Formats: sequence, C-alpha cells, structure tokens
Amino acid sequence: MPLTLEQVLALTATSVVIIAVPGPSVLFIVGRALAHGRTTAMASVLGNALGALAAALVIAAGLGPVLQRWDVLLEVVKLAGAAYLVFLGVQALRGAGHTGSPTAHPEGPRPRRAVRDGVLVGVSNPKVFVMFAAILPQFVNPAAGSIPLQMALLSLVHVAVGLVCDGAWGLTAARVRHAFVRRPARLRTVTRVGGVSMIGLGAVTAVTGRH
Repeated sequence: MPLTLEQVLALTATSVVIIAVPGPSVLFIVGRALAHGRTTAMASVLGNALGALAAALVIAAGLGPVLQRWDVLLEVVKLAGAAYLVFLGVQALRGAGHTGSPTAHPEGPRPRRAVRDGVLVGVSNPKVFVMFAAILPQFVNPAAGSIPLQMALLSLVHVAVGLVCDGAWGLTAARVRHAFVRRPARLRTVTRVGGVSMIGLGAVTAVTGRH
C-alpha cells in the first residue's frame, strides 16, 4: 500500500494549517469572486488546483531539485504569473464600468476561460514548486517503495484540501458581491476592489520571493 492512514491524516492537518491562512491563491480567488461572481470564482478555484497539481506532478517526477537550482527559470515563471495577475485585474477594472448595465455579463468570463486563467496562475506560482518540494517529501515513507507514486498521491491530498479551503473563500466573497447585485454603484465598487486586489497581488508577487 503506497500510503498509510497516518501519512494522509498528517498531511491533511498540515495542509489545512498552510492553506487556511490567506495567501496568494486565496487573494486571487477572492479577487475573482469580487470582480466577477461565484461562477468565475469556482472555475478559478478548479483551475488553480489543476495548476498546483501539475506543479506537484513535476516534483513527483523528480524535477524538483532541478527547478530549485534553476533560479532564472523560476524568476521568469514568477514574473509571468505576476504580469498575468495584473492583466486579469486590469480586465476586471475595465469591465467594472459596465457592471449593472443591461448589457453587462454579471458572471465575467466563461467558465472554461476562468479555469484556464486559474491554471496559469497556479502553475506560474514558484511558491507552489517550493512547497511541494520542501513539504511533501517529509511525508514520504522510503520503506513503502515507489517514492514518485507516493509524492503524486500525497499531492492529491494537498490539492483536495486546497479545493475545499479556496472554494470556501470564493463562495464567501461571491456572497458579498451578490449582496450588492441590486445596487449597481456599490457593485461597481466591489468589482473594482476585486480588480485592484489582483493588480496588487501581481505587483507584490513580482517584487517578493527573489531568494
């Protein structure tokens, strides 16, 4: 058996502690929820989780140490993700002026596009690579064999916890937005807050974590 119940429970508890504290992924999801609503937020949660899972599978395949030493690549990935966050924030701000009008699209981009956006943000976050490379190996049991398989299965546990926690944040923020649906002026303000938060997250991502 690749994993034991003790491994799963220990990683679950650790993941809850790490993910429950608001971080970049939470701020991204909240920003999407405030800017576009529940559908976009939930699609972004799914995409972000898929991006994180892709990063975890790269680590499980044995590329983690290579990426950790490849500082230039990680810096490029980080800056690309930061630029994309700013782009999404600017889009939200541009759409805020039409929020509440008869021709506005209240739920933002289509779900497929929102999932894609989430994937790009998730997979371009270098902190995801560091987390999976630094934390998951501590829960691997070498005596159980197939370390890559254990890493892959453990990553599913972490991603599942992330889906639940990020989903809760997204739904909560979406409810805040929904409370202002019948008040166009305030809804535009909430939408702008979501856009500004994504721009701010992109800017912070770009200038932090260089070491």
